[in-house]
Amino acid sequence: MTIEDYLKSLEPFIDNAYGRQIRQQFQTIDGKSELAMLSSPSRDEYEQLARAVAIMTAAEKANAASLTDEQIVRIAEDANADKAILAIFINGYAINKAKSKNQKAK
Repeated sequence: MTIEDYLKSLEPFIDNAYGRQIRQQFQTIDGKSELAMLSSPSRDEYEQLARAVAIMTAAEKANAASLTDEQIVRIAEDANADKAILAIFINGYAINKAKSKNQKAK
């Protein structure tokens, strides 16, 4: 699965009512729920991720699962995206990729 495919897989869950319920369970004291963002991203979060993926180089996309923190920060800044949201997305992609690799090995 490419990083673009992973982004597209989140699209059906944008502003999903059930996803909002899940996110409420993970809210912090200040009302944020970034850790549940991959369950149901808001429209704004998804658009930030789409901008970030769009400006990534081909090499960054091909190696997205192993981007450094510095690379993620630079991409987020260049895309005017929240660094934490992009980091969570990249980590989610890396986990998904590792799971797929493990399932193929079985």
